[in-house]
Amino acid sequence: MKMGKTIIGAFALGAASLMSSAASMAYAADIPCNTAKLIVPWAPGGGTHIIFSIFEEIINKQDGPKVQVVTISGQGGNKGAKEAMKAKADGCTLFAIHQSAIVSYLAGRVDFTWDAFDMVAQVTSTPEVVGASGDAPWSDFNAMIADAKANPNTIPLGATLGSTSQFMWLLIEELNPGAKFKYIPFDGTAQRVTALLAGTIKLGTVNIPTAEKNVAQGTLKALAVAAPERLPQFPDVPTLKELGTDMTYSLDRGIVAPKGTPKDVIEMWSQRLKAAAESPELLDKLKAKGTPVQWVGPAGYAEWFQNEYSAHEKVAIKIGMFKK
Repeated sequence: MKMGKTIIGAFALGAASLMSSAASMAYAADIPCNTAKLIVPWAPGGGTHIIFSIFEEIINKQDGPKVQVVTISGQGGNKGAKEAMKAKADGCTLFAIHQSAIVSYLAGRVDFTWDAFDMVAQVTSTPEVVGASGDAPWSDFNAMIADAKANPNTIPLGATLGSTSQFMWLLIEELNPGAKFKYIPFDGTAQRVTALLAGTIKLGTVNIPTAEKNVAQGTLKALAVAAPERLPQFPDVPTLKELGTDMTYSLDRGIVAPKGTPKDVIEMWSQRLKAAAESPELLDKLKAKGTPVQWVGPAGYAEWFQNEYSAHEKVAIKIGMFKK
C-alpha cells in the first residue's frame, strides 16, 4: 500500500532464460522431501492460486526439488497461515503471502504477522481495480463517492473483513471524509466476485483479468484503477490519483517459509523463484493475467515488508482499526 507514490514492477525483468542444470546445482540444498508443499491460503481459482500455479508449473521444469500448490482456505487466509507457521522449518513447506498478513494482524484476527516467517522472495505486484456491478447506478468513481457521502452505510460492498479487500476501501473512506460503505463479508475473492457479477453487492475490488473480461461483457464497471498510471487494459479508466483520491494499492505477492528455515534452503528456493520469474514462458502467462512480475530477494523482501507494515499501521491507528 502506498499513499501518493509507489513503484510497481514491469512485466519483464530483462532478457533471461530458465535456470540450467549447472545453475540448479549451484543453489542446491538438502531438504528431506522431493516435493515441497506451497500453501496458498485462499480457495482455488482466485488470483493468488492462479499465479502460484503458474510458478509451480515453471519451477517443476527445473532440476531439483519440485513444488506442489495446496490450497488451505478459510478465515480470510489465516487458516493456511496458521498451518504454515507451525510447519517444520526444513524447506518442505512454503507459504504464499501478501499484505493480508499485515491487515489481519492489525484487525486483531491473528496474533502474528509477516515477521513470524522467514522471507524467501517477493515475486509479483498487481494493482487493484475498483469494480462496480453492471447495474450499479454510477457512471464514474466520484459519483459513487458522492452517493456514499449522501447515503452513508447503505451501499453494499463485498470484502473479506480484516483483509486487503476491505483495507483499500477504508483508505478510500479516509481520503474522502463522509463516505461510508456497508461492508458485506465474503471469505475469499471468488465468492465476492460472484456476488458482484450477480448484483447482490454493488462494489468490490477485482483483479485485472476479471475486470477486463466482464467490463467488455457489461456485467461489471471499472470505476478506477489503484495504480500509479492508467493500465493498458483500461486506457479510458482513470487512476484514483487522477480523481483526487491520492493513493495507490496493489497486492504484492511472495513466498515465505516457517521461522528457522536454514539459510541455504532459503537461498535455494529464492533463486529457484528468481529463475522462474525470468522465464519468458512465465512472463507471457502472467502478462496475460494482468500481473507484473517483481522479484525481490530475502533481505530486500524483509525490508519491503517492514516498510509496508509501518505504512499500514499508521493508517490503521488513524482510522481506529488498530489500538496500539
